[in-house]
Amino acid sequence: MCGIIGYIGQHKSIESILLVGLERLSYRGYDSSGIAVISEGELSHWKKSGKIHELEKMLQNMSIKASLGIGHTRWATHGEPNETNAHPQLSQNNKVALVHNGIIENYHALKEELIKEGHIFRSQTDTEVIVQLIEKHLYLGSLEKAVEKTVEKLTGSYAIAVIAETEPDKIIVCRKGSPLIIGIGKDELHLSSDINAILPHTKDVMYLEDNELAILSKNNQVVVKKLGGEWVQKQIHHVSWDAITQEKSGYDHFMMKEIFEQPIVIRNIISKIVDQHAKELVSFKHIKLTPKELASINRIIIQACGTSWHAGLVGKYLIEKYARILTEVDISSEFRYRQMITQGNDLVMAISQSGETADTLACLREAKAKFFKVLSIVNVKGSSIDRESDGVIYSYAGPEIGVASTKNFVAQLVNIYLLALYLGYLRQVLTFDELNTMVQDLKKIPDYLEVVLAQTETIKHIAKKYGASQEFLFIGRGVNYPSALEGALKLKEISYIHATGYPAGELKHGPIALIDEELPVVCIAPKTSTYEKMVSNIQEVKSRKGKTIIVATEGDTHLAEFADDIIYIPEVPEDLSPILVAIPLQLLAYYIATELGCDVDQPRNLAKSVTVE
Repeated sequence: MCGIIGYIGQHKSIESILLVGLERLSYRGYDSSGIAVISEGELSHWKKSGKIHELEKMLQNMSIKASLGIGHTRWATHGEPNETNAHPQLSQNNKVALVHNGIIENYHALKEELIKEGHIFRSQTDTEVIVQLIEKHLYLGSLEKAVEKTVEKLTGSYAIAVIAETEPDKIIVCRKGSPLIIGIGKDELHLSSDINAILPHTKDVMYLEDNELAILSKNNQVVVKKLGGEWVQKQIHHVSWDAITQEKSGYDHFMMKEIFEQPIVIRNIISKIVDQHAKELVSFKHIKLTPKELASINRIIIQACGTSWHAGLVGKYLIEKYARILTEVDISSEFRYRQMITQGNDLVMAISQSGETADTLACLREAKAKFFKVLSIVNVKGSSIDRESDGVIYSYAGPEIGVASTKNFVAQLVNIYLLALYLGYLRQVLTFDELNTMVQDLKKIPDYLEVVLAQTETIKHIAKKYGASQEFLFIGRGVNYPSALEGALKLKEISYIHATGYPAGELKHGPIALIDEELPVVCIAPKTSTYEKMVSNIQEVKSRKGKTIIVATEGDTHLAEFADDIIYIPEVPEDLSPILVAIPLQLLAYYIATELGCDVDQPRNLAKSVTVE
């Protein structure tokens, strides 16, 4: 949540650097934004509620002569989205400015203490407590010491960047639980909570770790120390991949562009993981666990949030089927608060698009503290989860800008499918010939996705028909029960319509009471091992006058009898069907949202990367 940007150098248009950086970070939060700079020893700031373009309009006729500044785009936690609560937050004397990502859990007690001492607060944010404390501690003689003394008092998570008139040539940064990355350019330094905002300027980066403080100076110098400890020699990493392309390539929204990129994504994954000439056929270069270690695993615990959790649920079906390994799936925010009981050769698997998801990262750390091995699936190289895992599988989805995950979900499904096959082969559950057959089936999926994507007009027509509905029900069985959950989540996220996903067999245990002639029910019913049961569930819906939108296998004329509307997908093996099913559900949510005039790429109250609990 929230995005931090910073710059120190000799660039003549610092507002452009900060604003472009904030635009690249806008998927992390877009309730309000602001920048602060120091020019000729004086601190100035500008803040605006709403999306980044509101701040851009405020600054469009200005030329800010400064060589040092910080910026922030906010996802509100404490205090409503307005200019007062926007970052940067300023100290009482307006001499110190600070941007913050995270949550200070003990801010209320600290605030009461400061008020008793005479400090005046302007905002409802937890962040203002930090900057007021820094001002209070400036008596220690330096901004560095004031920041270090301040963070000693903080409980919670934070990534902060601070500038002050007392030391106009420095930016002080510090982190605990929220990411911060420093970019090393030619005669300039960059700072961001996300590497994508740095890559247009430099590919040489330094990752700040928890409980580290860094001083960025105008002489292009970076020094890093452990809080309360020694100076640290940091490694500079060269990033080989390119910055995100902000162009929508002719699409109206990034979400639609990313939906249509899914065939390319799958072909890319296959090219990186499948080698037709290798002994194992399937190999993961960054797992770091030996084949012997992987083959000896007797339990896998998958923990993830949101869409990644749905991918994990599909993974349970696949891993148990092909590798015969007992697999549990838990929501990270619940898993971290229950007892983690190890039975020996257990593996915790963390799944996260950003690699910074707060609850998932906390579970990873808790698992490692209890001596579990951790294997993670992440999309962002260099992220905290990437760096802290024993082994990693990269999603290879490429940059995903739309807040609602589409192509990364499908990328996770493909990677999990290949992992399940790989584990099955290592454990001698699958023969090489069986492995090869299933890999060949996977290679056909990109072409099949293009067939589904060609049905946009059909799905758009269905969206117009049901766009005014107040609620939806999604049902599926077996490996497509998680598809029902994901379809409902997509609709909720971007159209703000209440939607619920259920295993179809649970209808008669309560949810069937909801069905009437007004309720659209999305029925996921491709030809699978649960097909006949699913047909019975659809008939239960029709007998109660529910409106059925059925996702079915091409050529299925039987289900057409019970459908108010039908979307066809090509026939594929059962365990690959969730990949194809995802596309019509994504498109249905997209077209309903656009029909309602919703902001598809930046839906209200949401952010791409959830770095707070």
